[in-house]
Order: sequence, then structure tokens, then C-alpha cells
Amino acid sequence: VQLQASGGGLVQPGGSLTLSCATSGFTLDFYNMGWIRQAPGNEREGVSFISSVDGNTYYADSVKGRFTISADRAKNTVYLHMNNLKPEDTAVYYCAAGPRNTDYDMEYEYDYWGQGTLVTVSS
Repeated sequence: VQLQASGGGLVQPGGSLTLSCATSGFTLDFYNMGWIRQAPGNEREGVSFISSVDGNTYYADSVKGRFTISADRAKNTVYLHMNNLKPEDTAVYYCAAGPRNTDYDMEYEYDYWGQGTLVTVSS
């Protein structure tokens, strides 16, 4: 199982970014997928998750209405579309995969993690 996150960078407040998580060694049909972030000095925060069973999604309150998670099963890639970015969104963003038969919206169910991509929101 491998996950490769990309798409991070420097963006001004109010801007947009799309993160990608390319996966290999498994199919999205059998794994829930998620994005977790960690800012310096802060605890990890589960940002968004998507269920492989029914496509249900979860968003942290801090990103609701601004972020959208999606999965392209043909490309085995998961995306996090981020709009109206704020300085407090600055963090390393990790994509993660968890078994299908677990709670998709629980961070502790995610066994496989990518290397992370840095998002910096600053003027």
C-alpha cells in the first residue's frame, strides 16, 4: 500500500488549492480515504474522510463549506479541494487509507499514511 500526496504550496488567504493523493497497491473500492493535517505545535486534526461503502463524507467543523473531498476510482486518486483558505489552514496535510469495514470518520481507523504535503496560507 502506497500513498503519494501532492499539490501543496503557498497560497494567499482566500485562495484555493487542490491536493491529490495517488494510491497504489490497493483499490479505492476496499479502503476508506481521508485527509489529516498537523500544524506546528498542534495536534493532528482529521480534516475530511470519504467512505468506500457509500461515498458518505465527513468534514471537520473548521473546514465545512470550504473543503470538498472526492475520489476518482478509475485513477485510484483522492482529492481535497480547498477554497477560501485561511492562515489557520496552514499545516502538513497527509492522506490516509483505512479498511472498508471500519468507521470511515474515525482517524484511528486509518492504517496507511502518505508522506504529507505542506500547505502555507499567507499574504
